[in-house]
Amino acid sequence: MRKTLAALRRLAAAAALLLPIALQAAETSGGGLTLGPADGNNVLVVHASNSVQVFRGVLEDFSRLNPAIRLEYTELSTQDLYAQTVARAWQSPAARIGPDIVISSAMDLQTKLVNDGYAQAHVSPETRALPGWANWRDEVFSIGTDPIVMVYNTDRLDAARAPRTRRELLSLLQAPDQPLAGGISTYDVEGSGIGYLAATQDTRLDSMAGALLAALGRNGVTVHESTELALDRLERGEITLAYNLLESYTRHRIDRGAPLAIVYPQDYTLMLSRSAIIPKQAPRADLGRLFLDYLLSPRGQEMVAQQSGMRPVSASVIAAAGVRPMGLGVGLLVYLDPLKKKHFLDLWKAAIQPAAAGPGAPPAAGGPGPGGPID
Repeated sequence: MRKTLAALRRLAAAAALLLPIALQAAETSGGGLTLGPADGNNVLVVHASNSVQVFRGVLEDFSRLNPAIRLEYTELSTQDLYAQTVARAWQSPAARIGPDIVISSAMDLQTKLVNDGYAQAHVSPETRALPGWANWRDEVFSIGTDPIVMVYNTDRLDAARAPRTRRELLSLLQAPDQPLAGGISTYDVEGSGIGYLAATQDTRLDSMAGALLAALGRNGVTVHESTELALDRLERGEITLAYNLLESYTRHRIDRGAPLAIVYPQDYTLMLSRSAIIPKQAPRADLGRLFLDYLLSPRGQEMVAQQSGMRPVSASVIAAAGVRPMGLGVGLLVYLDPLKKKHFLDLWKAAIQPAAAGPGAPPAAGGPGPGGPID
């Protein structure tokens, strides 16, 4: 019992330290949008990792349908969304504070919030219509999916040579002419919730994951903490290929004329869920539920697909193409165990930064720093 109490006190202290950091991120990120009447009594607060740029159309459609509601949208990193929720619960457990709905692409962290008692249940015709993989315990829900893909600069890599599988990517990394040396990027799994989730799923599904990581390290891979930053570098021609990016953001760049191409790995393409929870402490959980039901409604799903580039939940399984959604549930919690996470991160760093201690090691560039892109 003493050990349990001590552990809880340590967690509370850590959460208290995390909250100011998370709040600072909210203030400096600059990602926000306010819609609706300035003096309305009905205020819906949404915190999400979705970029305002790609989610704006969805928010504006909801606002048109509900003109009496003031919608306050704040863009935060997946890590900050999680840290804030935990910290609020420890600092003011009885208070109705914070957002009314939290939407995150780090579906493992969302699942952990549910598992640890930080979310409340919601049952409606819309939630009941979801497939089993998209609804866990009536507390965390997929609102849309986003394939995790490879993206390359078409000016720097010929389409005939672009890898179509992870095995082909490994072969390209091992090619004698080293076409990707110093020109490849992947998520920083320490700084990105999406990156950690994608990398751990690769380890679970692919027996070659270790060899691929080692080859990335030998080719001087750089790391990024957001898809947007990686796409910036790809557009400028600073890198040739990025491994594990979100399709929706890439589609927006391609539609604007960026010289980019998407590869859906033919061995398997992970389909990440943008998942939503209604926090236990939501001041207006009724409005959070209203917004969630809108997102899951036929109109909301159409807007999600048209405006944000995500795929509707009903169209997220493409078996013939090897595209499959990751299901919400306890299976996502395995690599959040502290010992497993430390072991994975140690192996990842050893593989991907083999020359870190030696002269001439390439810098691990691409992180956003304070106020940078977050998804």
